[in-house]
Amino acid sequence: MLNSLDLPGRPEDTRVVVAMSGGVDSSVVAGILAKEGYDVVGVTLQLYDHGEAVHRKGACCAGQDIHDAKRVSEALGIPHYVLDYEERFRDSVINPFMESYIAGETPIPCVACNQTVKFADLLKTAKDLGADALATGHYIQSHLVDEKTGKRSLHRPMDDNRDQSYFLFATTQEQVDYLRFPLGGLPKSRTREIARELGLVVAEKSDSQDICFVPKGKYSDIITKLQPEAATPGDIIHLDGRVLGRHEGIIKYTIGQRRGVGVATGEPIYVVHLDAKNARVIVGPREALATSKVSLRDVNWLGNGKIEDINENGLPLFVKIRSTRPPIPATLFADNDGIFVELGIGEAGVAPGQACVFYEDENAQTRVLGGGFILKTERENDTEVALQALLSTNGTSDISSTQNAS
Repeated sequence: MLNSLDLPGRPEDTRVVVAMSGGVDSSVVAGILAKEGYDVVGVTLQLYDHGEAVHRKGACCAGQDIHDAKRVSEALGIPHYVLDYEERFRDSVINPFMESYIAGETPIPCVACNQTVKFADLLKTAKDLGADALATGHYIQSHLVDEKTGKRSLHRPMDDNRDQSYFLFATTQEQVDYLRFPLGGLPKSRTREIARELGLVVAEKSDSQDICFVPKGKYSDIITKLQPEAATPGDIIHLDGRVLGRHEGIIKYTIGQRRGVGVATGEPIYVVHLDAKNARVIVGPREALATSKVSLRDVNWLGNGKIEDINENGLPLFVKIRSTRPPIPATLFADNDGIFVELGIGEAGVAPGQACVFYEDENAQTRVLGGGFILKTERENDTEVALQALLSTNGTSDISSTQNAS
């Protein structure tokens, strides 16, 4: 007989570490498991600038959130530990984020945090504490595939509006097998109800909207603060070769951006490419944003078999390029040139550093097949030719090499 976490043994004989951020979701996970009789241990990670963040509202894993996690744990009668992971977080998340952004990419620090600090370092800590599983408040589901091996599959949650699968694609199979996501089958409204039923002090607490080390949502601010020399001025140049103006650093721009570009042409223009090597912001019309192909790096495969076994015709699936957009049809290829995806429809605003997440189909609660980080993009033909020609004017003979640099 397996318990509600698909583990052998009674709940009271099963230790579960719950990653408690101080928010309502992870608090409810701890409350549910404690009520079911599991041996629950709450762990909160102190990640960023704790001394300055004590009174900062809406910052994950710092200040008030740590205090709230302590209060919830006391109310539930479970042990609670705060682990100082600031140095690990800086080395594994903040520094790589800055390097990527300075290079013209659009990094996703939440993916890096899950991939390194939370599901690697914290997972090891959970095992050191003798836990049988690590539970989190993420909205995603995992299902037991093989009872003998304990293998599990990852799926989108029941509440599509809370889907966090985009940020968890890099979770390895070994990690998936150890992790549990008790909220994956619940709507957020029910989570709130449970928090009230349990009398948790965080029942009405607002969800954090900010990246913990970028509290005002401006990536360039934190980079300017920590690495002020990164803002190198340069030209704003149109795809047709016209120099339209100057900028104060490509870190102030993202691909797909329209507002705040800093030049007026009489027609809408968008950031099409960030040429980090030559400190240029390349702009053009909206249609120049359409991307037809993305090459990937650091791919994590959670599907059946090996990704290398995909035949020459490719594997039809669906992908998400942006967390807020629905999955779109695509074809996944793996050959001697690497792993890449051909998109069924042109996707706008695609940039190196973003994630491309694989799904079995477009349906709700479908299986997550993994994903990778975008290494380079390929635009529609006319744009690709114009961009390559423009980049070659400064000694860049190959579009791919520039995008690899960016």
